Amino acid sequence: MSLQIGLLLYPNLTQLDLTGPFEVFSHMPDTKVHLIWKTRDPVKADTGMQILPTMTMSECPDLDVICVPGGPGQIDIMDDQEVLEFVRTQGDSAKFVTSVCTGSLLLGAAGLLKGYKASTYWACTDMLEGYGAIYEKSRVVKDRNRITGGGVTAGIDFALTVVAELLSEQAAQMIQLAIEYNPAPPFNSGHPDVADPELVATLTAMMETRLETRRLQASSAAG
Repeated sequence: MSLQIGLLLYPNLTQLDLTGPFEVFSHMPDTKVHLIWKTRDPVKADTGMQILPTMTMSECPDLDVICVPGGPGQIDIMDDQEVLEFVRTQGDSAKFVTSVCTGSLLLGAAGLLKGYKASTYWACTDMLEGYGAIYEKSRVVKDRNRITGGGVTAGIDFALTVVAELLSEQAAQMIQLAIEYNPAPPFNSGHPDVADPELVATLTAMMETRLETRRLQASSAAG
């Protein structure tokens, strides 16, 4: 029987959170990868890219892997009961419950990270605690059947980790070679630990309104 992997779509998501893992998972043999939303209408990502769902939540089979990407639009579905119930129901039966970037906050809102170690986007690490999760600073965090990736580009590392768990390390390495994933960034500024502090401060200030909304959501969840 084919493995069933589902990636949640929603308006204003970050497309690389989704398309990085989608590319990796699509190389897996005997695997069906679904793009899931409430309707089959195109979903616009935060950069304007239109992404076409392959099925609706009501059409979705039981998944072996449920994956929630992050993005600005995640804020708007944090109290969407239809979405939360879908993620919760699939998460209760899936082999692996997973996320990339701020998708972990949605897993938290669905009650799926209580007592679990998890990763998220670097500017949102303090928000996981509100959902009962334990933040761990790592590009990919695995705790039992929860696998969470850090911000955006960590989605590829995350997906290769999932492949290794589902198939084998050799299978994951084969896919890594096939997509020539051999990162060598031109600058050493991909995380606050290594970036110029002035850059970190500037970007954090630019995101402050969105971050404050997420903090309030996490605080409300914590009661």
